[in-house]
Amino acid sequence: MAKLTIVEAINLALRQEMEKDPSVLVLGEDVGRNGGVFRVTQGLFEDFGDSRVIDTPLAESAIIGVATGMALYGLRPVAEIQFEGFAYAAMEQLVSQASRIRTRSRGRFHCPLVVRIPYGGGIRAPEHHSDSNEAYFIHTPGLKVVVPSSPYDAKGLLISAIRDPDPVIFMEPKRIYRALREEVPEEEYVIPLGQARVAMEGNDVTLIAWGAMLQPVLKAAQLMGERGISSEIVDLRTLSPLDTDTILESVKKTKRVVVVHEAPQTCGLGAEIIARINQHALLYLEAPVERVTGYDTVMPLPKLEQQYLPSTQRVVDAIDKVMSF
Repeated sequence: MAKLTIVEAINLALRQEMEKDPSVLVLGEDVGRNGGVFRVTQGLFEDFGDSRVIDTPLAESAIIGVATGMALYGLRPVAEIQFEGFAYAAMEQLVSQASRIRTRSRGRFHCPLVVRIPYGGGIRAPEHHSDSNEAYFIHTPGLKVVVPSSPYDAKGLLISAIRDPDPVIFMEPKRIYRALREEVPEEEYVIPLGQARVAMEGNDVTLIAWGAMLQPVLKAAQLMGERGISSEIVDLRTLSPLDTDTILESVKKTKRVVVVHEAPQTCGLGAEIIARINQHALLYLEAPVERVTGYDTVMPLPKLEQQYLPSTQRVVDAIDKVMSF
């Protein structure tokens, strides 16, 4: 079984789905001959040609508008937004069109569209290239939002997203695009959307994270383990719909919680997670839930980027706080 990076796992998923289903196609800026800015689509143009791997103009509204039309026509487009900060130009198409097709047509039409978006900080990129903007999409009814944190999950989740009848925002944490290698089966497999996974079992505190934030959380859990504190880690994988049951099951077990995300704190997904915990498991808590997040500012330019992103030490400090309450 090959050990792949997230980039390689996504490329494999795209290739296998394109081979299996002729209605699957890829479009976006530089996804063809160049293989994408992160080389995620490398080799697909040579194997499938320009009718299924389509280089587009630099126009995100056009990319998603055309892809929405393709999906309604019966195709299964996988559109790439080159960086997450460019997705704002396509919000009209995503929010007013793609997300509403099922409701608008009373279920007669579906929009099997996947929008791949590299997102997040950690690669020292310029402005508009390092946002963590998942909350915009989570707040939009009709959009599913998926964030893998490992190569294995990236392949299985993307295959599920491509086969899903509704639009899926597939957010790829570029900070760990090539930072991890993991055994990924060559054969196809799916990971159902809407199901979190318990990445580490423990008894004393629940740590909830997704995407690139799983790495500092795993390191913090290891450090706390050396001090005798057992951490349970919940990797959400799908942010919308949210797997509330897995979260609550862990919370009721450990009775202490830390939520970690790199998006700004205000109105981030962490707030919704805490609201659901308070609604359904408040009497199980032995300490207020802590959040470790980005700050309510624009992501700073590279020199200050690491000060903005949640670190292992900030997670450790939050665990200490809930454990000592």
